[in-house]
Amino acid sequence: MAFTRKEKTQMVARYVEWIKASQGMIVLSFTKMNMKEIDALRAKVREAGGELHVVKNTLVKLALQEVGYPTDGLFEGSSLVGFAFQDAPALAKVLNEATRNSEIFALKGGYLGPRRITAEQVKALADLPPLPVMRAQLLGVISAPAARLVRTLAEPARALASVVKAYSEKEAQPAAA
Repeated sequence: MAFTRKEKTQMVARYVEWIKASQGMIVLSFTKMNMKEIDALRAKVREAGGELHVVKNTLVKLALQEVGYPTDGLFEGSSLVGFAFQDAPALAKVLNEATRNSEIFALKGGYLGPRRITAEQVKALADLPPLPVMRAQLLGVISAPAARLVRTLAEPARALASVVKAYSEKEAQPAAA
């Protein structure tokens, strides 16, 4: 299917918009693909907060050059691009699972911001925990010293209170007898 110059310009503009709006992009190659398989993968990608598109390599290269990203050898052959609009590790996890035992899809690499990453780095990104878990871990690391300080400061008062309580119980026993 041939595109007119105007359509190609619009496609490049759309690619530029997607690149600027995404936290990262992951590029897959595909062979013997049917629409049922790609629609299933697109649904999983949408759940992860991203979008998956079959792209024209030359037009994506133009868009990447316009944004200032490197274009070295990633866009050769057929390309599917996943755009991570919310959580790049979640998108990497979905696409890594899709390519793990697939004869149809294969990871080529991608971009994390303007930085080019390899297929191995995409797999490492997929191994990261989800964003809410990372936030909880970070919060735990930040709050742990403060919690220890509060316990340390509260311990002398707790010890004094237990001494006073024991003394009052001792004084209360002979009066009852």
